[in-house]
Amino acid sequence: MIAIIDYGVGNLFSLSSSLKAVGADCAVTSSPEVIRQAEKLILPGVGAFGDAAEKLKKNGLDRLIKQEAENGKPLLGICLGMQLLFQKSYEFGEYEGLGLIEGEVVPMQGRLPGRLPIPHIGWNALELVGNPSLFRHIQNGDHVYFVHSFFADHCEKNLIAATEYGVRMTAAAARGSIVGCQFHPEKSGKTGLAILRAFCETEETA
Repeated sequence: MIAIIDYGVGNLFSLSSSLKAVGADCAVTSSPEVIRQAEKLILPGVGAFGDAAEKLKKNGLDRLIKQEAENGKPLLGICLGMQLLFQKSYEFGEYEGLGLIEGEVVPMQGRLPGRLPIPHIGWNALELVGNPSLFRHIQNGDHVYFVHSFFADHCEKNLIAATEYGVRMTAAAARGSIVGCQFHPEKSGKTGLAILRAFCETEETA
């Protein structure tokens, strides 16, 4: 069973529906017991980094997620959920993340050339780096759907996919069975479903 962690930030219906579409058994939950019993975890999220990090800490879910992930349980962070996997974020201040992947989250503002709209909203091609198992069912150049104003930086050694939006930026990063996608696979059509299916096939590394 895959536990979709509910900590009060995000609409989880489309993610749950997409997982069921690829045949996954999943549950939206904030229960520590269910999270411990789950075979895999997904950390979703939309909104502000600081608020999300505080909600995780308030419920003790930050420590639980770190423990389960470090023990080898597959963990997928999506959008803000991905950003929380990094060491820190500079979104309207400076906030500590879960520290599961080396790197930091920085604003697009001041880093994009010209007058590109912020947030970055829309479909962009993936540049796959190496041969990541999460993308084994898709091809280099396939398009996925993004909605974000911040992105992960200084995470080159864990980069598994990039995208181009004025500058080359992180689309996905991974360390062992811990992986994060800046884009929304649940909103990315057949390509997104193929990515979720690959995650469902992921095995523990510990």
